[in-house]
Amino acid sequence: MHETDLHDLSDDADYAAASLQQGSASMTRSDSSKHSTSSDPEGAELVYLKDNVTIHPTQYASERISGRLKLIKQGSSLFMSWFPYKGHSSNAKISERDKNLYTIRAVAFTEIRSVRRHTPTLGWQYIIVVLSSGLAFPPLYFYNGGVREFLGTIKQHVSLVRSAEDANVFLVNDFQDPLQRTLSSLELPRAVSIASGQAPSDSTSVSPSSRNHEKTSESVYDGSLSSIHQNGRQRQKTHDPARDLSIQVLEKFSLVTRFARETTSQLFRENSDGFGISEKRNHNQSSHNYSHEIATDNVRVPAEIPVLPDPLEVDKLTLVWGKPRQPPMGLEEWECFLDPEGRVLDEKALRKRIFYGGVEHPLRKEVWTLLLGYHGHDSTYAEREYMMAVKKTEYETIKLQWQSISAEQAKRFTKFRERKGLIDKDVVRTDRSLSFYEGDDNPNVNVLRDILLTYSFYNFDLGYCQGMSDLLSPILYIMQDESEAFWCFVSLMERLGPNFNRDQNGMHSQLFALSKLVELLDSPLHNYFKQKDCLNYFFCFRWVLIQFKREFEYEEILRLWEVLWTHYLSEHLHLYVCVAILKKYRSKIMGEQMDFDTLLKFINELSSQIELDPILRDAEALCIVAGENGAASIPPGTPPSLPIEDGSFLPYQDDDDVL
Repeated sequence: MHETDLHDLSDDADYAAASLQQGSASMTRSDSSKHSTSSDPEGAELVYLKDNVTIHPTQYASERISGRLKLIKQGSSLFMSWFPYKGHSSNAKISERDKNLYTIRAVAFTEIRSVRRHTPTLGWQYIIVVLSSGLAFPPLYFYNGGVREFLGTIKQHVSLVRSAEDANVFLVNDFQDPLQRTLSSLELPRAVSIASGQAPSDSTSVSPSSRNHEKTSESVYDGSLSSIHQNGRQRQKTHDPARDLSIQVLEKFSLVTRFARETTSQLFRENSDGFGISEKRNHNQSSHNYSHEIATDNVRVPAEIPVLPDPLEVDKLTLVWGKPRQPPMGLEEWECFLDPEGRVLDEKALRKRIFYGGVEHPLRKEVWTLLLGYHGHDSTYAEREYMMAVKKTEYETIKLQWQSISAEQAKRFTKFRERKGLIDKDVVRTDRSLSFYEGDDNPNVNVLRDILLTYSFYNFDLGYCQGMSDLLSPILYIMQDESEAFWCFVSLMERLGPNFNRDQNGMHSQLFALSKLVELLDSPLHNYFKQKDCLNYFFCFRWVLIQFKREFEYEEILRLWEVLWTHYLSEHLHLYVCVAILKKYRSKIMGEQMDFDTLLKFINELSSQIELDPILRDAEALCIVAGENGAASIPPGTPPSLPIEDGSFLPYQDDDDVL
């Protein structure tokens, strides 16, 4: 595509005017402020400054971080920086150390691929700056306006053009085909049709609702993974009604197709050779030599490739590498944790016991309600019975909302029809090999469907996304009661809901944290992924999205989940489980020189082939070895949500307190 095919900003009267206006204003400002702060590069000229530009690490208004955004000109180069305000924040929850995680320090526009502008119906405009590597900074919210002037100033100093594919994406220094080089070019629904073998022409004959899905789905990945300044989760509720984007589209990244590889290589390539020159200079000599050895062997892979040793292998000899797993907790032991009225006597000891052994199957119905926060650990038998009766009535009331919709009403309720259709398709293929769900006209399948429909009305902003049925199925199997299964599912979604948000910030922050943990715990493996252009960690997407639901046998999933729900060592133990699996197979991955396609295929084929207990022991040991450095690698607010002092879990705030 020629550059003349692009929609240049100069054709936009508003942006042209803004460019001229901002130019004169910013140049006047810069004349008197060429060295405005010590954080600016030496000899820098300030060409744009905006206060009250804010990052939202979580969904809570009290945890927003405001700061100052600047554009700085040094020689012929333009830099962007954002620094949080210090000292006068009313927020006691966010420490200065946490604020510094989000600081953007003089990023050159030569390292920036695109800027995406978002203009929600309600709320503030914000931008997402995407780097050439495919990583992205947290969304920057402009409380006092200024997005137009920001883009106008950029255009004065670097090449900035609109994407032909999405008018809200502005490409920086893009002199090649923008359809291959911008995040806006990733039309996921079209990718799905090609990957599934449909003719390209089929993608043009889609329904209006499908075209709308195609349009909205682009924003899922325009934020991509977070950079080193990555934010935590961000759950918008008030002005984000289209969150029920199909997770099937997202899971296509775990299918191995040449189309997926080519698309991802364009989105997440740091350099044409997959390993930037500047980064080669900064690498230590051993990793540089290792990368060189691999790069020079591009014709034939020898039978055995030397694999750099696991840096933690020696620790397995000197440390107790994960404590032995224990038998599951039985009824007699369970009763020792309760007082005569049913209160848990020592919550921490109980969580530790479950962490190391799980619980026997007949106890799961009672224990899971406590682990998920449906019942409080200090509640009595009588209080739990009363609460179940109250919640059952509340559930029936919510359920009646969609049951009372007539056929005529449904014809005029597009959102309901779409969600109901998606749920109907999903439930008939969820765990049907399990006796609890097998067979035609199975009533449990109908209950699964009813709970998901009711949840889509209970949490209408989030609605239903593919993958939720995978999370609900084991809960219904254990509870075998519709109301209790619903409320336990609600509690679980309070933690995992960000996995399904349309902006995908929850997933991005977890995959970013995973990349930092691998870098910390196995730098040779991290460097290998970097050299193979796999730092997006999309091959772990399904693991994180549905908590390994399809990776282990059903009984093992029940045990793994109750271990994860204890939050005993870390609320992010699932990320250490990911690291443990990758380290288990590191020699095969690196020895066979797996590229993106091969790695995806290999990861998919591990389904039901992984032994749980050794992985849990390794994950435990890795979490202990990582210590504070591991915790610091995970951005604040990364899902799942933290438990608070009383053992319950942070609830959603009212819509007025949430974006």
